[in-house]
Amino acid sequence: MSDTPKITLPSISILGTGSMGRAILGGLLAPGVTVEGAIRVTNRSAESAAQLPVDERLVSLVTADDPRANLAAVEGAAIVLVAVKPAMVPDLLDEIAPALAPGTVIVSVAAGVSVATFEKHLPEGVPVIRSMPNTPAMVGRAITGVSAGTRSTPAQLDTAKRLFSTVGEVLEVDESQLDALSTISGSGPAYVYLLIEKLTAAAVEKGFTSEQAALLVNSTFIGATELLRQSGKTPEELRIQVTSPKGTTERALAVLQDARLDTLFIQATDAALARARELA
Repeated sequence: MSDTPKITLPSISILGTGSMGRAILGGLLAPGVTVEGAIRVTNRSAESAAQLPVDERLVSLVTADDPRANLAAVEGAAIVLVAVKPAMVPDLLDEIAPALAPGTVIVSVAAGVSVATFEKHLPEGVPVIRSMPNTPAMVGRAITGVSAGTRSTPAQLDTAKRLFSTVGEVLEVDESQLDALSTISGSGPAYVYLLIEKLTAAAVEKGFTSEQAALLVNSTFIGATELLRQSGKTPEELRIQVTSPKGTTERALAVLQDARLDTLFIQATDAALARARELA
């Protein structure tokens, strides 16, 4: 984050510190990020709270020991990040609604829970912004889709964008596109890891040890993506650059193309989208 501009955000509460809540908390505690007032976080257990970073800007409130912890966390907060499991969202919103001041911005990272569901459980003066970050947020390399609610203003949406810029890139989309976005960037890391798994298995089959195969494949993926990031070239241009006419790579790619990868990825993301709509 050292090469990013300084970011200033208003007071924030994070309800739920699973992997995503904790990743965003890490972004808020990064150098160059200023949060006006303490960052208040609720956890389901003291054990979970003990695993949070030690920082003077952070106040942890344990919900299991204090039934009013969520209410205490949101009182006076300008932004409330809801990072609990989707099934827990309606009850949580009903719980905190009385403590929310008009204009408090609720930001959701709960997959599949619509803005309409949030607005149904919140006072009319409380705007909602829905988001879909992905797991590279844990290393500051997320891509987060954000969508405005019916009550949010452009300024409030910009504040949410600043929030997620602490953990990576941000893309604004209409809410109708957010489930589709989740099938690309939300599930996308799993697609990449599957490719790494299978190429690693192929390397082992060629006689390399597990350690050698992991080094070969992991380094190849990391190097290829870094080259893509720095070169300014498209994936197609870089693929052509590697593929010598009538060479070994061309022969290998022909096998992969025979498997109709284009159709396969469309089918896979369609299946994910169908499931997202079922969950919603």
